[in-house]
Amino acid sequence: MRWEGNRESSNVEDRRDGGGGGFGLGGGTISIGAIVIALIGGAVLGVNPLTLLGLMTGGGGAPVSQQAPAHPPPANDQEARFVSTVLADTEDVWTDLFRQGGATYHPPKLVLYRGSIRTGCGAGQAAMGPFYCPEDQKVYIDLSFYDTLKTQLGAPGDFAQAYVIAHEVGHHVQDELGITQQVERARANDSPAQANALSVRVELQADCFAGVWANHAQKARNILEQGDIEEAMNAAQKIGDDALQKAAGRAVVPESFTHGTSAQRQHWFSTGLQNGTVKSCDTFNTAHL
Repeated sequence: MRWEGNRESSNVEDRRDGGGGGFGLGGGTISIGAIVIALIGGAVLGVNPLTLLGLMTGGGGAPVSQQAPAHPPPANDQEARFVSTVLADTEDVWTDLFRQGGATYHPPKLVLYRGSIRTGCGAGQAAMGPFYCPEDQKVYIDLSFYDTLKTQLGAPGDFAQAYVIAHEVGHHVQDELGITQQVERARANDSPAQANALSVRVELQADCFAGVWANHAQKARNILEQGDIEEAMNAAQKIGDDALQKAAGRAVVPESFTHGTSAQRQHWFSTGLQNGTVKSCDTFNTAHL
């Protein structure tokens, strides 16, 4: 991916100084299998996955380290420069697309942290991977996730990492468009299975929006190198619900899916990449995901 020398975003908050350190909870380490089990259990049982992780590691909950003051990341931090540049590229793409639609895009903040952090949506943990909080309109990422993506999930490459950021920004785009609020209202009276099915459509649309970003970034700045799309497609395959359940040694349970299968995630990223339009990403009005 061609990113060096491009604009870096000023919307990055570095809160790693007071981080809790690493991919752990309450001093213990957590396997990918444990994370998957917690996510599945939380979806099926309606229990906070952080609570399940605490029980599985012998802890009483999800301790959050003291909040570090926010400041820009250091100029010599290569990983921070990378995410800042990718974030800036999403800002440029979505600002232009919103402007074309007669609207104004309000970019999210991206928060770098270690281990655990307080957010507008509650306690955030590195073990849960990158996430977007609509309550404070921020994307949160512990950069150790990139090591997990590469070594444990088998999805290396800088464009795979960029896809992760673009997916989370896709959730912010949903928030900006009012989709998040509509979904929350629809989920209010849903059964767990119905809520999961709706979550799948939300996540697949975010994958599609990541593809829309890649389409326009390539046209405007020629960011793609040979093998980049394959990296993103491989990442989408590795983090499909069915792939994660198999990797955890569990039976595949479609009713528990919250993000979509590997094939679905690949399909919707590819749809956004090929079409480059928000309209092409309507995962809510299609019978075939």
